[in-house]
Order: sequence, then C-alpha cells, then structure tokens
Amino acid sequence: MPASLAAPAEPVTTAGDGQLVVAALLGIVAVVLLIAWAKVHPFLSLILGAAVLGVVASVAPDKMITSFTGGVGTTVGGVGLLIALGAMIGGLLAESGGADGIVNRVVGRVSGRALPWAMAGVAALIGLPLFFEVGVVLLVPIVLLVSMRTDVPLMKLGIPALAGLSVLHGLVPPHPGPLVAISSLNADLGLTLGLGLLVAIPTVIISGPVFGNFIARYVPATAPAALLPTRRQPATPAGTAEATGTAGTTGTAGTTGTAGAPDRRDVDGDLLTDDDLVNPGGGQPGEPVDDSGTETARRTPAFWPAVITVLLPVVLMLLRAVGELTLDEGTAGRKTLDIVGTPIVALLAGVILAMFTLGYQAGFSRSQVSSVLGGSLPPIAGILLIVAAGGGFKQVLVDAGVGNLVADAAKDANLSPLLLGWLVAVGIRVATGSATVATITAAGIVAPLAATLDRPGVALLALAIGCGSLFFSHVNDAGFWLVKEYFGLTVGQTIKSWSVMETLISVVGFAGVLLLDLLV
Repeated sequence: MPASLAAPAEPVTTAGDGQLVVAALLGIVAVVLLIAWAKVHPFLSLILGAAVLGVVASVAPDKMITSFTGGVGTTVGGVGLLIALGAMIGGLLAESGGADGIVNRVVGRVSGRALPWAMAGVAALIGLPLFFEVGVVLLVPIVLLVSMRTDVPLMKLGIPALAGLSVLHGLVPPHPGPLVAISSLNADLGLTLGLGLLVAIPTVIISGPVFGNFIARYVPATAPAALLPTRRQPATPAGTAEATGTAGTTGTAGTTGTAGAPDRRDVDGDLLTDDDLVNPGGGQPGEPVDDSGTETARRTPAFWPAVITVLLPVVLMLLRAVGELTLDEGTAGRKTLDIVGTPIVALLAGVILAMFTLGYQAGFSRSQVSSVLGGSLPPIAGILLIVAAGGGFKQVLVDAGVGNLVADAAKDANLSPLLLGWLVAVGIRVATGSATVATITAAGIVAPLAATLDRPGVALLALAIGCGSLFFSHVNDAGFWLVKEYFGLTVGQTIKSWSVMETLISVVGFAGVLLLDLLV
C-alpha cells in the first residue's frame, strides 16, 4: 500500500492544544449527530464534520479545502481501486452462480451437527471478495432452505453464516474497513492479512457455531416462506395451466421465478433471469446484463476453479508477506513476489481469472462478462464516497495537529495504542452505526501512534480498530434491519442474536489481537 497521508508542508493552524481538542471533539460530534439524529448521509456528514473541525481550529478556508481534497484523492487512489476490483470479483461470483456452487457443494456433503461449521466455513470463504450485504443476499436464502429441509434450528445455521461474513468484512482485506485502516496507518497489507486470518479463525468459531448453538435455544426463528430461494426451481413448461412463483405464487402460463415473472428462457436460453440479476447490496432485481439473444445455456462454474479464483488474491498477497520475511532484498524471487503480491496486481489477477473461471465458464459472452463487471461498480459508489470523505476528514485531523495531541496524551497515560484504537472505534460505531465511519475516524485519531510501533504492531493496530468497528450493531445500523427482515425476527430477538454476536466478534477478535501482540 502506498503511504496514505503525507505530512503537511507547513502547519495549517496556529491554534493551541486546548482549541484543537475542542475542534476535534466538535467535529466528531457533528458527524455523529448528523448521521444518528439528523439522518444525513455519512458522505455529507463527514464533509460537514471536517468543516466544523477546520472552522473551530481556525484553519484558513483555502488550507482546509486543500487538506480535505488531498485526503480524498489519496484515499481513493490507495483504497478505491482495490474496493472496485474486489467488487468485480464478487459480482462475477454472484452472477455466475459460483457462490451457489460453493455453498451447495459443501452443504451437500455434510449433515446434522456439522452443518453449522460448514455454513461458517462457506460464509468465510465466499465472504473474502464479497461485501457483507452481498454475502447476506446470497447466503441467507440458502440458509433458510437448508434449515427447512434438515429441521436444524434456523439460528444454528444463520449465526455461523453471519459470523463468517461479518468477521471477514471487518478484519480481512479487500473489504473497505480493513483497507482504510491499513492505508491510514501505512500498515503492511500482506502482514495485516496474515495476522487478520489468524484472528479471524477462532473468532468465527466462537461467535459462529459455538454461539449459534447456544442462542438457538432462546431465539426460536422459522424460515420466512416468502424468502425461500426459487432460483433453481424448474420452470413449468409452456402451455401448462399454471406455474409456480415465489412461495407458491401462481403465475401465468410458462412462468417461473419471482412472483410469476415471465420465464425468459425462450429468449436467451435461461442464461440470465431477473431472479439471478440481483443488484449487489440492494436486493432488488436489476436489468439483464445483456440481451443479445445468445442461446448458450447457463452452466454453474466448477467448484475448485471457483474456490481458486476467490483465494488467488489472498494467496498472492500472503506470498509477498512470506517473501519479505524469508528472501533477501534484490533477489529475483523477492522482486517477483513484491510485484505479484502488490494488492492492485493481486486483485487484478483475480478479476482476470474470474472472467474465465466464473464468467465464460458459466456461458456468458464477452459482452455479458463486461456488463457484469460494470454492473458491480454502481452499488459500491456510496461506499467509495463515504471512504473518500472519511479520508478527507482524517487529513484535516492530521494536518491540524490533532493526531499528535492524541499520541502525546496516550504516551503520558501509558495507554496501549491497541486499546485506544479499539475503544475509539467502539464509541463511534455505537454512536453512528457505521463500521466504515468508525474505522476511518479511529484510524485518523490514532495514526500518529503507528510511528511508535514496529511492523507487526502497526498491523495489529489496524486489526484492533477493525474489531472495535464491529461492536454492538443496533437499530442505527442498516445491517441490523437486514438481518431482522431476512430471518423474520423481532427487534428483541435481533438484539439477542445479531447484536450480541457482533459484540462477541469485537471482544473475541480484540482478545486475539492482544494475544498476538504478546507473541509477535
């Protein structure tokens, strides 16, 4: 990762320490109130919060604008490209049926008590390139169907799946939160990835299958019939009296899928349907990626090629980290690993491989693959804007000198940087409901402390912030309502299950970070 933020050429303000502290507090409070109370979009809230911070800190308007836009540009250049490439891999995985193939292969080979563990593993695997919301949209219908067919309590399967997705979302690149923390702290991405996986494994086990088995006794949930998947149900042949829609809805002759939508297999050979083309993160059917009239039939990508495609970027980045530890600088092997393990190169290699193993293998034409790749970008526009504005907010914090004050205060108080980063992220997460905002703000505040740490220490600081950003999701978090509606829960049941699970992830993950801090 490139260095995320350059120090300003000259101070942007002559404000004293007390004024800077007040400015930082008011800026953060402005962001929290705008998001939580005024319901202003986080993108605008972060811009306005940066303005409040700059005004109170007596930063000249021109310097404030320069500082903010510089932070935006650097953040988008360092993080935005990676988020976009990760979204492309996730888009092909979703639209090709590769995710379904992985789920069905693993779930179909296990039974009974092993199902929750298999569900957690599958969620963690496909959660590597997918955003949390996309993973939920893909996995939950499968969880509902498996629960109904096997009579395994829904929470026993649902909690492990959610835990696998959530842990990967908060701790492992190329998800936005970890990437922002890594960029802000100038941490080593490969090392952070490796340590993040070490933390993620026990965290998923404890907050997933173990907690799911416990909470299933107290949250009796039943799979909502209306949300059971219909994607793979065979269509009723044309000419019959009626056809089946979602949840037994009767449609017109020759229909299938959602609510009796027309079966388009007579147009494009069942290559793509509205039910397949769910807008990632939105859960709403989109337009066909291509309606060129091709008659090629849909083929689900093979299991192992799909798995290899998902894991390729991770493996390349990990190999780079291993090379840095085992190979001398300047050797051919070290140079090669440094290049192929660069995040943008690793993710680009994943996208190119996915075009063949997921796109063309599924029967997509070149134009359809292009359309799927392009269609994966609009849903992440909001995330990119929030991340960019957060980078601007953080740069104003840094340029005004607030970060140095926090660093000095932490030294005087003998407070661990890891604990400080976790606590700041926890506070902002609970207040705003946004893991991304919590990560951005916490990373900006504790960034100066990274200079006092070694490479593993900086990586662990990024993970500590990621753990804090997952703490206690509640009613101000969109993920809370997504889980509530998909599992047909009451607010109280959602708090008992989902909110407690998120808190468990945060605490267990942070405990893992502290343990690694003693060992590395």
